[in-house]
Amino acid sequence: MSDQYVLFEKREGIGYVTVNRPDKLNALNDRVMRELREVFTRIADDDEVKVVILTGAGEKAFIAGADIQELSVQTPVEGKARSQYGQDVLNLIERLGKPVIAAINGYALGGGCELAMACTLRIASENAKLGQPEVKLGIIPGYGGTQRLPRLVGKGRAMELILTGEMISAEEAHRIGLVNHVTSQEELMPTAEKIARQIMANAPLAVRFAMEAVHHGMEMPQDEAMPYEATLFGLCCTTEDMREGMRAFLEKRTARFQGK
Repeated sequence: MSDQYVLFEKREGIGYVTVNRPDKLNALNDRVMRELREVFTRIADDDEVKVVILTGAGEKAFIAGADIQELSVQTPVEGKARSQYGQDVLNLIERLGKPVIAAINGYALGGGCELAMACTLRIASENAKLGQPEVKLGIIPGYGGTQRLPRLVGKGRAMELILTGEMISAEEAHRIGLVNHVTSQEELMPTAEKIARQIMANAPLAVRFAMEAVHHGMEMPQDEAMPYEATLFGLCCTTEDMREGMRAFLEKRTARFQGK
């Protein structure tokens, strides 16, 4: 397993994905992106995995950015193709249909920050640093950073981070809404696992439909998003899980959801 750049294991409904290049601060290169695509494609079809936790190997970095060796020699055509491939991989993660929690255990810069933003939730350790430093290298964020960052923190704050290329602390990332929680390094994975279990206690189809309502609704005018939400609400009412959830509430017991 150690020769793989992306490791995967599953335990009790949680899928653990680890970018495994600690000697390179888990920098993203073409091989890492291919392996991420392969792993998340398998996860999408694995009914045993309910929630995913994504992190980086070692204690220094989640993902410190892209591999500059590869970027430094790309042509314009290759650059566009690399950007589009990376966007496709991150779109796969964002639209997985299952919550993905980024456990940010250190530097999350450039493509690493973009990968974290494609996740459903972000939890950062106190030593984490986040940023989009691409302009310092003569390029711009290319894996969706110019689009996801403004949606998370607002246009003005995103512009400042992208145009200055400066890193921010985990605490500042939390203050502006880029991460959901900040913990100690020791509590990072336990916190991610606690949130994963809280999500898994709920009806799987309702979780999926709620995610769809948010993702797609944000791209629509509100007067179009409301009917979309109502349609998904109606679909929930066709499920066995809805009937089980209602019965369990009325009978004052824990619901036993089946994802049906």
